Amino acid sequence: MKNTLLSFIFFLVLSSCSDQLSRNRPYILTTATTGGTYYPVGVALATIAHAELSEAEGISLTAISSAGSFENVKLLRDNQAQFALLQGPFGAWAWAGEGPVSKPQTHMRSVAAMWKNVQHFVLLSELATTGEIMDLDNLSGQRFVLGARNSGAEQTGRFILETLGIDYNKKFNLAYMGYGPTTSAIQDGNIVGMNIPAGAPNSSITQAYALLGNRVTILEWTQVSLDKLNNRYPLYDWYDFPPGTYPNQQKHIRTIAAPNVLVTRADIPSDVVYAVTKVIWENLATLQQIHGATKDMKLEIAFDGLGAPLHDGALRYYQEVGLEVPPRLIYQDSSLAITESVIQ
Repeated sequence: MKNTLLSFIFFLVLSSCSDQLSRNRPYILTTATTGGTYYPVGVALATIAHAELSEAEGISLTAISSAGSFENVKLLRDNQAQFALLQGPFGAWAWAGEGPVSKPQTHMRSVAAMWKNVQHFVLLSELATTGEIMDLDNLSGQRFVLGARNSGAEQTGRFILETLGIDYNKKFNLAYMGYGPTTSAIQDGNIVGMNIPAGAPNSSITQAYALLGNRVTILEWTQVSLDKLNNRYPLYDWYDFPPGTYPNQQKHIRTIAAPNVLVTRADIPSDVVYAVTKVIWENLATLQQIHGATKDMKLEIAFDGLGAPLHDGALRYYQEVGLEVPPRLIYQDSSLAITESVIQ
């Protein structure tokens, strides 16, 4: 009888554990290096999602750091992450199989356009003769950082410079670093400039301006340069830094920005993506209090810059709140098996 009772208790414990495991659905959100905006915003998103969904829905979200958008495409492809933050151009490249992404990532689905990814092309002021982006074309072998190797910053940086006709392989002595080490390198005089695409204000740029003041310049853009960049992918728009956005910044600066996007895998359950989408937009005020870069986020522009069609769960939420969804963002071939889209 004692053995029977123990067996019964053991069965109940196993059943309880099994029920808990079936309810608990942990998902990974991949972000970027810790010195940029992706990681702190990703942690904030994961924290809010955990607080709202862990007990009620059994859904947990954990943010991890990575090399950025390019690596995030691979992590999503290999199911090592189920949600990912990407620079807008990477969303378009990944879905189409263009740019640095060699094959279409048709397993990818969009969730939302997030905050603006602002281009901070920074140059030592002594080399910024006009203060505009084409000053980069005048470099002659000086050391410049486009980003960490294989990062989103590096790849979009290359795309921008190539589109503008700047032969960076010839004119730059390229170095590869994350945002934190890059800022230290320009302070120490080891590099003359850096590419920091990130939400504004960015901590690395803040640090550089605080220590170097007017010895560094964020390069401005002209209409001609912006039109040239938008010729293939019309994703970029003006972004203004009023005086005081960064320490010692006394004049208005006009650069450009493109949306960051949140994407997921097509095989994530619809109810999970619906819940995550809903949590983001219904807790936007909290998110904006946590990180200033997200002040750009608005439900009304949730589709701006999305390159892949919406996940069914996200689509459901936007339809519920009455947004008109562009036909290009509604996935048409619902009979296609999800698993066939995974890149070989």
